Amino acid sequence: MANITATMVKDLRDKTGAGMMDCKKALNETGGDMEAASDWLRKTGLLKAAKRATRVAAEGLIGVAVGGDAGALVEVNSETDFVARNDEFKSFVKQAAQIALVEGCDAEKLLAKPMGNATVQHILSDMIAKIGENMSIRRAVTLAVSPGIVASYVHNASSPELGKIGVLVALKSTADKAKLAALGKQLAMHVAAAAPLALTQEHLSKDVIDRERAIQTDLVNQNSQGKPANIIEKMLEGRMRKFYEDTVLLSQTFVIDGETQVAKVLEKASKDFGAPVEIAGFVRFQVGEGIDKMTDDFADEVGKLTGH
Repeated sequence: MANITATMVKDLRDKTGAGMMDCKKALNETGGDMEAASDWLRKTGLLKAAKRATRVAAEGLIGVAVGGDAGALVEVNSETDFVARNDEFKSFVKQAAQIALVEGCDAEKLLAKPMGNATVQHILSDMIAKIGENMSIRRAVTLAVSPGIVASYVHNASSPELGKIGVLVALKSTADKAKLAALGKQLAMHVAAAAPLALTQEHLSKDVIDRERAIQTDLVNQNSQGKPANIIEKMLEGRMRKFYEDTVLLSQTFVIDGETQVAKVLEKASKDFGAPVEIAGFVRFQVGEGIDKMTDDFADEVGKLTGH
């Protein structure tokens, strides 16, 4: 039997959000394999849903900057939410997003760009020294389209350009920009709420599809004793169809009206606007997604459970 450590239990709990004892059991059942343990939790019903197997644990802000046919998102992390509410920190995030928009750069290149009389990296380092808390630019992305517009939405906003969730949606169209902007804002709100994994089924990675199919196959087999193979296959395809409806943007139900498929929303907009409208791309950032943060109390609790 694999040696299941407190760190392993903690890592699986942070990844899935499942209970500690369930995580320990899953790791024991799978010989300490983290991915297999995550799948085991789903298959046994201990983890009901995890389109994204992440546990948000870091603090900070998402900065959003948009200019016509382009937009940028930047995530800047801090150790505490107290610092994330600091005016100097918020100003830095806004400026970083604007620089990313103008320069069209990722996080690594952003650090070397000028900010005032110094570089982004120097300003960040000075702020760390002044405030006394570690901070980092975790990621940055830009999105552009032509012809068309890039719309944005900020959820849990501390200001119009800053929040805990930031979304960009690029609409490709020659239609009236004001109409496109209104639609784009609604679609960005949808993306913030529904957290799609990809634009279309074809955009989903093969690994994601294969892994989901393996999980659903196991779940179907648990509940289909005695059923013929063709019925089992139909059950599996139905489950996969539901997975795509939940995770693929164009297949999702539009959260604004709660009934129309997003693809149909675009079809109607194309007719109403007098020109084809399509989503050229989207990006969704949520503060801290996938980042672990351990507290002493939690570490002690896990240690007691695992005997380490």
